[in-house]
Amino acid sequence: MAKTMQAVLRCTRSTVLASNPDSWSNLAAIPALCKQVHMSAGLAAWSGHNTPIKWPNYNKTIFPPQEPTEERRPARMISQPLRVQYVCHMKTNIKYSPWKMWYIACLVRGLSVDEALKQLSFVLKKGGVAVKDTIQEAQEMAVAKHNVEFKSNLWVAESLVGKGHVVKGIRRHARGRVGKVEYFHCHYFVRLEEGTPPEHYYYHNRPKSGPELLETWLQKMRNRRITSS
Repeated sequence: MAKTMQAVLRCTRSTVLASNPDSWSNLAAIPALCKQVHMSAGLAAWSGHNTPIKWPNYNKTIFPPQEPTEERRPARMISQPLRVQYVCHMKTNIKYSPWKMWYIACLVRGLSVDEALKQLSFVLKKGGVAVKDTIQEAQEMAVAKHNVEFKSNLWVAESLVGKGHVVKGIRRHARGRVGKVEYFHCHYFVRLEEGTPPEHYYYHNRPKSGPELLETWLQKMRNRRITSS
């Protein structure tokens, strides 16, 4: 690596002198220029855009004023009148595995805010602390900025995990060998809706009634393929 940087420095110095022999003062800026050269893969360079930016933008929607006779609009963060309103928040670049965080994110889906915080208090994992802090911050933000009257009147509508920055390196082993090391980070996204949580968050896993079970069985029988008929 040092030999490569020295070669780049010599090449840059010769290029500057060839273009303008009188500009000896420009040689002082060459070492600073060489520090900006990234000799490894472009994906390994840390740029300024490593965090999600679209998720908080849902909170910036401005809605038209309401008539005095209209029912009060709940906390709404998107311009879709037929959908239930929500508040979005996130925590980025958490030093935790996204695969481990996924289990914690699934735990609080469909729960009220108070119940989610109670459940997370018993999760003895590093990711549980980050999820709990994010939900509490979203709850406070909903009351302070988004016209939510009661902070307990919220429930977790969405709880998602995204893969963050991965720091790659090597670890020295015996007999001159090396091993790959990866330090994973994750992003956590949460959406709180105003109101009471639904009875069955996962609709396809709900307990079906008798007529629904009968209809499912009849459809299964009609879809059979009788061979050699």
